[in-house]
Amino acid sequence: MAGSGYAHLRDSDDVVLALRDIVVEFRVGGGRVVNAVSRISIDVRRGETLAIVGESGCGKTTLGKAILQLPAPNTGQVMFEGTDLTKLPKEQLRSARTAIQMVFQDPISSLDPRMTVGEIVGEPLWIWGRGSEADREAKVRELLNNVGLDPELVLHRRSYEFSGGQCQRISIARSLALEPRMLICDEPVSALDVSIQAQILNLLQDMKDRYGLTMVFISHDLAVVKAVSNRIMVMYLGKICEVGSPDAIYSKPAHHYTSALLDSVPVPDPAYQRNNVALQGEPPSPVAPPTGCRFRTRCPAASPLCAAEEPLLREVAPDQFVACHHPRL
Repeated sequence: MAGSGYAHLRDSDDVVLALRDIVVEFRVGGGRVVNAVSRISIDVRRGETLAIVGESGCGKTTLGKAILQLPAPNTGQVMFEGTDLTKLPKEQLRSARTAIQMVFQDPISSLDPRMTVGEIVGEPLWIWGRGSEADREAKVRELLNNVGLDPELVLHRRSYEFSGGQCQRISIARSLALEPRMLICDEPVSALDVSIQAQILNLLQDMKDRYGLTMVFISHDLAVVKAVSNRIMVMYLGKICEVGSPDAIYSKPAHHYTSALLDSVPVPDPAYQRNNVALQGEPPSPVAPPTGCRFRTRCPAASPLCAAEEPLLREVAPDQFVACHHPRL
């Protein structure tokens, strides 16, 4: 199991979120267990955007939901502003979640089609009794304006009357209603047209600056996260492969899987010739992951050591950490 260790963790007073040895497993038929997230540790500083990237099925979304205890991890700690969310009683956890909100992948299905936009955005304020009715209405109008929607045109309409990009703006407005300090964005642009993706990414950055947010940005697209992240964590089959700054990851990826992800990014040039070696085979099943390094069955540099021993995260360059016995140096 590649990707354990603590070398990449930072000892700083401004760390707002710290995950320690998070394990999430799901039981399936026949007594089998899906190893969705396996001993992941990471931290996020206040005001930072941590991007979590990897192909579908690597455990990105499961990890993001584990932060909110949806569901709670099997083992491990989720420390948010010094409080372990995994140890909180139900009501205290419910209250703590107001400070961490999530923007979901599918902007249309995440909105109730029976409710008007005003009701959707104002529902968190109503549930928590924030302000008077007039205050809540003013807050809803302010949020809609901030995400680029005219309240007079959208307040009394329903979500199915809008495009995917407009629905994602509504979702973002709803997530900001309780003035959270952290936003978890689960592939917020993957369901949108390319022409709309840049608008939503710019909007998220504007909202981050306006509200002083800390963000966890989940994506399978390295081209997207480069523009929005301060730090990148690459995942494969429930484990961490590499952690580093965007400049380090993009200019000199140390893990062979990170390099393969970067090589898969489309280049808008028909004359461009790729020299990369394509990965062979399919990802192994999370029900029966390989011994040692989980990427070894597809890695061009795999050796017997990779099957026998788990590589721990280690620093290979300033602010760049990799879990690999044979990094690309």
